[in-house]
Amino acid sequence: MSQEGVNGQVLVVCTGNVCRSPYMERRLRQGLDGYGVEVVSAGTNALVGAGIDPGSAALLKDAGVSVCGHEARQLTREMVSSTDLILVAAREHRAEVVQYFPKALAYTFTWGDFADLVAGLDTRRLAESSLGLSWVSRVAAEAAARRGVVLPRAKSQTDILDPYRQDSVAFTRMARRVEVGLSDIVAALTPRSQD
Repeated sequence: MSQEGVNGQVLVVCTGNVCRSPYMERRLRQGLDGYGVEVVSAGTNALVGAGIDPGSAALLKDAGVSVCGHEARQLTREMVSSTDLILVAAREHRAEVVQYFPKALAYTFTWGDFADLVAGLDTRRLAESSLGLSWVSRVAAEAAARRGVVLPRAKSQTDILDPYRQDSVAFTRMARRVEVGLSDIVAALTPRSQD
């Protein structure tokens, strides 16, 4: 799935690819900068070619993240089938992703569910595995194996609500939900070398 020499690719998905997924993508990319993990985003009903919504852009700028260069993209089967991990804003997006490529069920998670599944994950064992998989693929497989062991939160606690065309309060609420899981996700997706 990933190119040689790269530690994997994460695809972040929401609806329009202008509010939630660009915010999630840019914050995750910021946390993984320098580790060879590619982070991209798309939308299930993208506003193709649009930039980041001003509400998300303002919050990214406050976090010291560049908002340049984003153009909303429509999710495709090729994107879904060729990535290592898909993180979605809400459970409805997970269902839509899997329609493109049913095998993606194994590596598609809501942001909140994935954060819960990888919280406290012992990545030393993953570093020792020689499965020939990218780092991101190994973490995704480990998270999938923990489904049923780690109980999922209620939909109301894991879904990141869409702030599109709403006030700054809605965007702040969206950002807070993303930030809750960000450190656990970054920690798990930061590649470790064998000790």
